[in-house]
Amino acid sequence: MNKVITAFIAAALTLGAFAQGRNRRPNPDAKLHRFSTTVEKERPQLNQETRDLIAAYRRNPTEENRTALRKQVAANYDAVVARKKAKLEELKRTARHQSKIDEMQVIVDEMLRDREQRIDASMARFTDSRFRPGLRNRTDAYLPVLGAKGNNVSIGRTPVTEAEWAKFTGKPVAPGKERLPVTNVSIQDAEKFCEWLAKNDPSHAYRLPTEAEWELAAGHMPKDADFNCGADGVISSVDKYTNTKGACGGIDFWGNCWEWTSTKRGGSGCAVKGGAFDSKRTECRTEARMETRKAASGYPNVTFRVVREDR
Repeated sequence: MNKVITAFIAAALTLGAFAQGRNRRPNPDAKLHRFSTTVEKERPQLNQETRDLIAAYRRNPTEENRTALRKQVAANYDAVVARKKAKLEELKRTARHQSKIDEMQVIVDEMLRDREQRIDASMARFTDSRFRPGLRNRTDAYLPVLGAKGNNVSIGRTPVTEAEWAKFTGKPVAPGKERLPVTNVSIQDAEKFCEWLAKNDPSHAYRLPTEAEWELAAGHMPKDADFNCGADGVISSVDKYTNTKGACGGIDFWGNCWEWTSTKRGGSGCAVKGGAFDSKRTECRTEARMETRKAASGYPNVTFRVVREDR
């Protein structure tokens, strides 16, 4: 009798789970997970009030207009923080795994920690003289890093490819690997590549980005964006995920391969950004600042992207 009851209960549970599953439809646009109801392949659009204040400042860059714009940017930011806090409290009540709560807690803590820095970064972008509607749709080899301090700072649309590296070394690249990001390159080797570029271009200087410049160029990582992290299992072409764009319009910022920066960390190390094909998705976030590699070494999942400045 007990076996019959047990079997009945199991069947009922299975039927309930099946019915619940039938009500959950796969989302073809979701990349974070199969049934994701949150799709944010591109960062949210600016509201009209913010657009109007940006336009007002550009027409008349007074301190009054700048203050009004910064106040609106801060209000937008705080509204996002409030939503993240609310989500954290919801997860504390409903999440089945502590890891989900921990992930959201890290995001909230980072947003609170970096509040002034992120607001300043947004202001730097919006008040940059190069700011234009549609700027992110350009496919130039180098794209403006809005808000970066320097002489017309731009950054490579993609990481340096095997084909580009082969031109520098004079060694052939294996067929089919031309558009893969170059790897196993140390900081010193990357700097030599930048020097080589400069020799062939008297109008520009070339170098690695700082961590801050890389973050400005990438911008916030859309939470359901397409990129190579747990997707391909190996390194992919730099232009496989062209619909996922950074703030500057560049591609392949997140996942695929970590990217060197010139920012020193931990003695002989330099910060790397963006995660890789074998990283956790949370490690790929722009604001994550825990990863470091030894500058003198090359790694099979670390590449680099080049910054260009006017001389």
